[in-house]
Amino acid sequence: MKHVTVAAALIFENGKIFATRRGESKFPYLSHKYEFPGGKIEAGEKGEDAVKRELKEELDLDVAVERLYSVTDFTYPDFSITLYLYDCVRLSEFTLKEHEEYAYFSPKELDEKEWAPADAEVLGELKRVFGGEA
Repeated sequence: MKHVTVAAALIFENGKIFATRRGESKFPYLSHKYEFPGGKIEAGEKGEDAVKRELKEELDLDVAVERLYSVTDFTYPDFSITLYLYDCVRLSEFTLKEHEEYAYFSPKELDEKEWAPADAEVLGELKRVFGGEA
């Protein structure tokens, strides 16, 4: 089974978590689901560099990476993923290039059914840490 390593950004602003929603996907379980923005870590690339590069490519967004927040392993029906989620600070405005929309969610508004399953694995902890109900 194919394995993908991904770096994504946890951007927390004014009490809310930034998320982007994917468009149509060849995998129905990922279509139109929210995710932490980011993408694949390339061979020889550090996760911190990958998240900066991916956000610049997908959103024309500059971020400062503060620390690694969590690491999640998840197996989808068609591939497995290791998701490195980094605490990031937004340094610029952004433009949606590849996603159909974005949203800011308070911890209490995080609904696992609306998220890509690997990303949803982190939501319970985010609710506990940032003030929602888990």
